[in-house]
Amino acid sequence: MNRSEGRSHDALRPVRVTRRYLRHAHGSCLFELGDTKVLCAASVTESVAQWRRGSGKGWVTAEYALLPASTHTRSRRESSGGGLKGRTHEIQRMIGRSLRTVIDMGAMGGEVTMNVDCDVIQADGGTRTAAITGAYLAMHDALVTWRDFGKITELPLIDFVAATSVGMVDGVCMLDLDYAEDSVAEIDMNVVMDGRGRFIEVQGTGERTPFDRARLDEMLDLSSAGIMRLVEFQRRIVAEDVDVAEL
Repeated sequence: MNRSEGRSHDALRPVRVTRRYLRHAHGSCLFELGDTKVLCAASVTESVAQWRRGSGKGWVTAEYALLPASTHTRSRRESSGGGLKGRTHEIQRMIGRSLRTVIDMGAMGGEVTMNVDCDVIQADGGTRTAAITGAYLAMHDALVTWRDFGKITELPLIDFVAATSVGMVDGVCMLDLDYAEDSVAEIDMNVVMDGRGRFIEVQGTGERTPFDRARLDEMLDLSSAGIMRLVEFQRRIVAEDVDVAEL
């Protein structure tokens, strides 16, 4: 199939990041991946859940939501009081796990909680991977704010983290599937990696056909290359401290 914007099979969609998007969050960004747009916000509170008290360590937790008008047909707003769908729970846990992998929770300034909110305001495939990649930048900036408040002396981040999707469409492995591609993919996979190229999470499903080890290796290689480009993009944003950046 012909890809949007004439992309090659190993090309990411255009990426645009607008940092400090929200006034009141400690860190935030609007992460745009093609037509997918995710608003990521991170804030630190000086408390932890009861099970974490007495540990002397912090915690990182994430929430994810598809806003009602983010998809082709309006979806009902989910309630955090027990009305969340299974998909939402799964994605929230995935985002939280990914972020906790790259932070030293013993160096967050005590028993504090990093709350990361990822709200999809427009969805065109890859919302969970865009949320993870953008959430890292929001978390980074929140920790910079926390340091500026005098709560910590150094950022407790130990690495970068980014994610992308990959799949097989019409027998061809493709990177970063949009909705049109994802909806007909024979194989669908989401991959999360750290800045050293190590896998954090791999979610792969033969939607329409099983796949062998050779095909799995091909998709992992394709996703790894894409994620490393995203990590280098994150590095550049942080190093240059720019408000808006494009890849």
